[in-house]
Amino acid sequence: MIQVPGGETSVLLHTCCAPCSSAIVECLMKNGVTPVIFYCNPNIYPEKEYMIRKEECSRYARSLGLEIVDADYDHGTWLSAMKGLENEPERGARCLNCFRLRLGRTARYAHEHGFRVITTTLASSRWKSLDQINMAGREAVSAYPDVSWWDMNWRKGGLQERRLQIIREYGFYNQQYCGCEFSFRQDAAQDRPERI
Repeated sequence: MIQVPGGETSVLLHTCCAPCSSAIVECLMKNGVTPVIFYCNPNIYPEKEYMIRKEECSRYARSLGLEIVDADYDHGTWLSAMKGLENEPERGARCLNCFRLRLGRTARYAHEHGFRVITTTLASSRWKSLDQINMAGREAVSAYPDVSWWDMNWRKGGLQERRLQIIREYGFYNQQYCGCEFSFRQDAAQDRPERI
């Protein structure tokens, strides 16, 4: 049984992709919590990749009768925010800055649209730092006293196994990198695939 902060029955779920969100969305719904999917991923490159991932999220949301909010593709702003961090490694300062940007937008949307709790599917990836994600989440809500950060570790409780089942059931496009062009280039240079 999961416990949403404040006993809320709806959350704004920042979502990076359908594979990562699948088991989380299912878990929330089974526990009486309605997620609204907030697709805010200006880090994804190229735009074609962004659109593929967005459509997969939309397809999953539609199949469950859930609302999805598209925060629009603004890669130029993301690039500006990452200036000087292009060569940072995975889990380095660039990732933290990226989380801050995306979760900051999530918190602002929550505040403007009456959501009291936000969380993110980023916390399901073993390739991401939970400490960085939670730091960015706490900073994001600090500007909005009416919004709480839910620091749920979505890697536990059998969710990874269920995620793999849902990916197969839906035939989801399952990308092999987080979306960031700098991470992708570093992995290609080292001849190893990035896993989300």
